[in-house]
Amino acid sequence: MRRSFVAIVCAALLSVTAFPAVAAEKTDPRQTAMDAAVAAGLPAMVAVADDFRGVSGVAKIDRPGKPDASGRWRVASVSKVFVATLVLQLVAEDRVGLDEPVRRYLPGVLPYPEPITVRQLLQHTSGLPRDLLPEDTWASGPEIDTERFVHFGSEDQIRLSVTKQPLQFKPGTSWAYSNTGYNVLGLLVEKTTRKPLERVLAERITGPLHLRDTSLPRDFPFLIGPAAHGYEQLYDAPRGLTDVTTYNYSRYFGAGGVVSSGKDLNRFFDALFGGRLLPADLLKQMKTTVPAGGALEYGLGLMKLNLKTAGACAEDHVVWGHGGDLPGFNTLSFHDESGKSISTLATVDLTASPDAALKRQLPMVNEFCAPVVPSARAAAQAPVPSL
Repeated sequence: MRRSFVAIVCAALLSVTAFPAVAAEKTDPRQTAMDAAVAAGLPAMVAVADDFRGVSGVAKIDRPGKPDASGRWRVASVSKVFVATLVLQLVAEDRVGLDEPVRRYLPGVLPYPEPITVRQLLQHTSGLPRDLLPEDTWASGPEIDTERFVHFGSEDQIRLSVTKQPLQFKPGTSWAYSNTGYNVLGLLVEKTTRKPLERVLAERITGPLHLRDTSLPRDFPFLIGPAAHGYEQLYDAPRGLTDVTTYNYSRYFGAGGVVSSGKDLNRFFDALFGGRLLPADLLKQMKTTVPAGGALEYGLGLMKLNLKTAGACAEDHVVWGHGGDLPGFNTLSFHDESGKSISTLATVDLTASPDAALKRQLPMVNEFCAPVVPSARAAAQAPVPSL
């Protein structure tokens, strides 16, 4: 398998496609969409909205039993919204400056002479490397299986990433997704508060909002009370799917380490957009975006997606939230200005077939509109950055 395996398979596409017609008057379209994704090869899907909790497929491929709509999963890059909110709370308290250079708070962490601001890290305009080099992380499917329990301290991934790679561009001149940048932001929260990131998350967000399913487990590899197990096709046939539910994701502590549930994600975004976590001026700045390709714009830790531009809806419909990808767990959590919310899980991510990768997007789209079938597949594709 080529050394570029992870770089290739980690590019998720948000698209729509046709699915078999069923009796619409009897079946919720979100359920129909999940069933179509499972029929396309996903072991399971879960979708949680204000008026809907649906599941499809099996919780484990080696035994009968449906997924648990109230269960937990690894939300991957949706974690970035939590970390961005913590940083902006520190900005509100005048403990961090949005347009101050990061070196003021983390001297010596970044080796580049160019000043990089907190805002640029939040918005992925810093130019920092996206991730680790293949020599320091997964470079093949089997390595995803065998490197499950590697410990990374708060500074380890950052050091390995920035000391071996140049900036992608001069800070502030372009946009490129960076997991390394969000690990820097996680470290910034720790150094500013003098507390571990998981404790700050609990004190400032999950505790006050009573998000009982949400945590940052760091080195703890087990997923307690899973909605369903996560799988990937990591080896060539005839070997089947590999269960990747048990994993140490300390390498993504600030970029993608949070565990949550559909209910908790929706409650978190409702509180965020309802002004319960940030002052109005900082929420406005969080929702001030730059172009990020296709129908996607990016604010300070937030994705803004126009579903019409993406080819998914006939009319303009803007949604806010984030997507997330880790081995075995694909998450979409999006919300609109009317208060509609949906969070979805698909339990194969990196190695999903193209058909399944497209169809797992449909439950989210169905929350906001009746999907349209694009005249050409390419016209309906909008990249969603992923881990």
